[in-house]
Amino acid sequence: MKKSNLITGIMFALVGTVLLLIALLTYSKLDGLLFGFAGAGIGPGIVMICKYFYWSTPKNKERYQERITDEKIEQHDELKVKLRDKSGRYSYVLGLIAISISMVVFSIMGALEITINSRMIILYLGGYLVFQIVAGIAIFNHLLKKY
Repeated sequence: MKKSNLITGIMFALVGTVLLLIALLTYSKLDGLLFGFAGAGIGPGIVMICKYFYWSTPKNKERYQERITDEKIEQHDELKVKLRDKSGRYSYVLGLIAISISMVVFSIMGALEITINSRMIILYLGGYLVFQIVAGIAIFNHLLKKY
């Protein structure tokens, strides 16, 4: 495994730790975000560090090389590349449709003077993100079965 993976893991963990210390030592309205970013840095950082040491042991090096070779073959398979591109285009179009419908709905809500707070917008955008990811994966799997 490359040293850059270890360095990236250490940097994630350090940034997460710094953000955690800032959140613990200060009191502000941003504490919730700081704790969230701290967890988002520390968790993956520790996982990256553990993976580096696990795959760097002599007994796992051969399995890791096989795994990397299989991943490279999967990534450069011409059919899968075309299907990924096609599913990306389809999910992009679905996203445009969803955004267009959302604009109409939010305009109607504004005209009816229904208040939209920031939490509602954040939840909506999070749902939209999940929708895009799930749509892309579902479309790719559907196209893969088709071809």
